[in-house]
Amino acid sequence: MSEETPEASPDLTLRERVTAAPPEWFRRFRTSLSIPGLLVGTLFFAVSLTPSLLPRGWVMQGVLSGLCLSAGYGLGVAYRWVWEYLELPFPRDRIRRWGLRVAAGICSLVAIGFLWRASTWQDSVRILMELDPVEGTRPIQVGILAFVLFAVILGFARLFHSAHRFVVRRLGSGMPRRVANVVSLIIVVMVSWAILDGVVFQQALRFADETFERMDARFEPETAAPTNPQWTGGAASLVAWEDLGRRGREFVAGTTPPAEISALTGRPSVEPVRVYVGLGTGETPGERAGLALAELERQGAFERSVLAIVAPTGTGWIDPAALSTLEYLHHGDVASVAIQYSYLPSWLTLLSEPQYGAETAHALFSAVYGHWTRLHEDARPALYLHGVSLGAHNSQLSADLYDVIADPFQGALWVGPPFRSETWRDLTRQRDPESPPWLPRFRDGSVVRFMNQWETSHPSGTPWSPLRIMYLQYASDPITFFEPEAFFRPPEWLDDPRGPDVSERVRWYPIVTALQLLGDLAIADASPTGYGHVFAAEHYVDAWLAVTDPEGWTAGAIERLKRHLAEKGL
Repeated sequence: MSEETPEASPDLTLRERVTAAPPEWFRRFRTSLSIPGLLVGTLFFAVSLTPSLLPRGWVMQGVLSGLCLSAGYGLGVAYRWVWEYLELPFPRDRIRRWGLRVAAGICSLVAIGFLWRASTWQDSVRILMELDPVEGTRPIQVGILAFVLFAVILGFARLFHSAHRFVVRRLGSGMPRRVANVVSLIIVVMVSWAILDGVVFQQALRFADETFERMDARFEPETAAPTNPQWTGGAASLVAWEDLGRRGREFVAGTTPPAEISALTGRPSVEPVRVYVGLGTGETPGERAGLALAELERQGAFERSVLAIVAPTGTGWIDPAALSTLEYLHHGDVASVAIQYSYLPSWLTLLSEPQYGAETAHALFSAVYGHWTRLHEDARPALYLHGVSLGAHNSQLSADLYDVIADPFQGALWVGPPFRSETWRDLTRQRDPESPPWLPRFRDGSVVRFMNQWETSHPSGTPWSPLRIMYLQYASDPITFFEPEAFFRPPEWLDDPRGPDVSERVRWYPIVTALQLLGDLAIADASPTGYGHVFAAEHYVDAWLAVTDPEGWTAGAIERLKRHLAEKGL
């Protein structure tokens, strides 16, 4: 019988257990860790706890910190690889072991110190957004989650490295070592990408497509079929209720009742017209646009005073606050029309079918604008474009200025445009250099203006041209202000003056800030109303007032409308 080792004995004291030698697998793992990787990774982990645009919960913080720890560790390993490639001398094993211990101690102290400060940093964002201070950031849970994610990523990285070494050995001794390394790396990268793209990504996309398709077809109890046969989806409609999709049914069912408008304004109101054409009603965007135009004509939409062409988000969603405010301001004398082009979330839509939304928006605009221009100027509604988020991006691409300059539509309200929107980016780049990027001042403001929660880029008395374009955006919105360049340079919106809803404690760190902003992108739709990517009805009121200039509204009436919309939860 072999002698029992200290680590296997059940009768050891606590002191003996603590001082017992660790298992062999743990010793091998510990000695395989990179000292530069640990140091840089811990630095990245620490600064990932600092604030960014939006407040983060502990789960998001743990995931973000794990990614930053992994990215920093990878940089440290890359540094070691360059050192080895240059054939520079390595320190002796004894020095390396002591260095690893010192590095572990430094890393632990830095991580604990930054975790202790994390609540204060998060509160600097929460207070700006009128949220209660956080009671605690759960540092233990954040640390555990970050380490688990780091371990998983490290495992995949080592699996990749093992595959690379296996291919190098298979290439044989006839090939120069460095050439073999390059060829092996190319082979392993190509095989890995084929697996990720052809298997993992495609299967995930197929699963997401099936899931969101079922969600789009689901009937919600609060969106019963309309009793008015004239409504879209009603008995006399050209579009069946079940063909509208879940978001389309929500949009039509949310039509503001005229009695509710009159009760607030004290003036007679009419029932608004809302037309929506679902994804399954036609094979092509042109077919759906033709059906939408026919439905508008059937409901007398071109006899209203205002007609809005709306581009929905990727799921087909239209912000109810945006259209309700417009209907209140014009006493219900409003028609609006939208076509669904996808049922996937906006980011998945951009990945899988990036051009389809713009094609659909252009088809709808061409159909409606073509009919609108054939009407007499005194007998047609004022025509406006509108979109939120990806809808704003597609709406901007729906019309070419040179095609409408002879007979322009009246204006547009584009809200929270994504950072990929070229029109928005061009206007921001061409702004007055004295104005900040989060509230750019474009030329004299006669055509294009920007606004946020508190102010507009140009004074209220600035004259408008016949065409009015307004961008509503919040400085704390990562969907608008994410920059891929943040990986290697600070974004302009971090310069002074900053947006009023961006914490003064936000700092730029290479790589980490970009990862923080990617995390903000994931939670942008969960931000408090009036911040991030969730737009408040009161700000829609101010924007539509500037763009459509409705008559008969006093300052007191506007404040009553804003309070009413807030009480409705819009």
